[in-house]
Amino acid sequence: MGIHGLSKLIADEAPSAVVNNEIKNYFGRKVAIDASMSLYQFLIAVRSEGAQLTDADGEPTSHLMGTFYRTIRLVENGIKPVYVFDGKPPELKSGELAKRTEKREEAQKELAKATEAGDQEMIDKFNRRLVKVTKKHSDECKELLRLMGIPYVEAPCEAEAQCAALVKSGKVYAAATEDMDALTFGSNVLLRHMTFSEARKMPIQEFHLDRVLSGLELNLDEFIDLCILLGCDYCETIRGIGPKRAIDLIRKHHSIEAVLKNIDNEKYSTPEDWNYAGARRLFHEPEVANAEELELKWTEPDEEGLVKFLCGDKNFAEDRVRNGAKKLLKARGTTTQGRLDSFFKISTTPNAAKRKSEDSKTPNNKKSKTGNKSFRGKPK
Repeated sequence: MGIHGLSKLIADEAPSAVVNNEIKNYFGRKVAIDASMSLYQFLIAVRSEGAQLTDADGEPTSHLMGTFYRTIRLVENGIKPVYVFDGKPPELKSGELAKRTEKREEAQKELAKATEAGDQEMIDKFNRRLVKVTKKHSDECKELLRLMGIPYVEAPCEAEAQCAALVKSGKVYAAATEDMDALTFGSNVLLRHMTFSEARKMPIQEFHLDRVLSGLELNLDEFIDLCILLGCDYCETIRGIGPKRAIDLIRKHHSIEAVLKNIDNEKYSTPEDWNYAGARRLFHEPEVANAEELELKWTEPDEEGLVKFLCGDKNFAEDRVRNGAKKLLKARGTTTQGRLDSFFKISTTPNAAKRKSEDSKTPNNKKSKTGNKSFRGKPK
């Protein structure tokens, strides 16, 4: 789900934080991709077109086809992808998962009604709502990526948090996901629409966290509290407080605790046993693998292994698989060229919370409008 309404709020309040880009502009970049989100997109997209791709046993293969061809396209554009798979969901997410289960059960009932009525449009609608990425889907894609020579990471918990950790460590340039909470987890750069931008003729949206904070006039702590008020996967929200009201309250009071002391509790109903503090801790200290210890290796594709894995029972055409493997091998040679900015030292944005603390010491708590530059221009 991510964060409710955050992308629109940023577009309204901090438009300079978002840049529209073409895929070719990421030549030479390493990008961490939210694998589950990507697989879900492929499964949904094929169902939307009215025909699911299946293997000899009738099991879907659209997740494999989508991953295979889209990854080749990324590599051909000089991008070095690393896929990040979800681990176990955090305990705080149990409420959200229960809601999703209820929605799936409701969709299953509606599907039965639509099937009985012979309403194809509604059948397709509720079929899409029942799409779920399974362990089998993930395991098959891990094997596919291994054969393609593309690295992947198995996150201990949330993939978006692990992607953010890879970005913060400097292992990759950006996190590619549709879930805006990658920013809440601290990713310096978020890319939306990367895995399907060309197919849908959409630009890739690039969000920069430092510009988001500057444009919203918040520090990181305040931004996290704003995201909790907007609505996240880990706790409920205060009924009656929408995006505009939420940001006004955080700008004025700076924390959820102070907001709660200054709002009309009869007008704005706070959830019982509201665990916003637990959600805040999760965003600040998510369970992730130590990015510094992760070794990401892009290797040559195993053409014969790909043919054995994808052809036969999975119904992939051998000539297309071999052609894809050759494209990967050819493209791999081009990515050895470096970007111009790789010759300069990249400095991460100073902790926004620290800036906020320093700002508070200035007369009248006046904030500086000057943003921090991403590059020092200092040769290595």
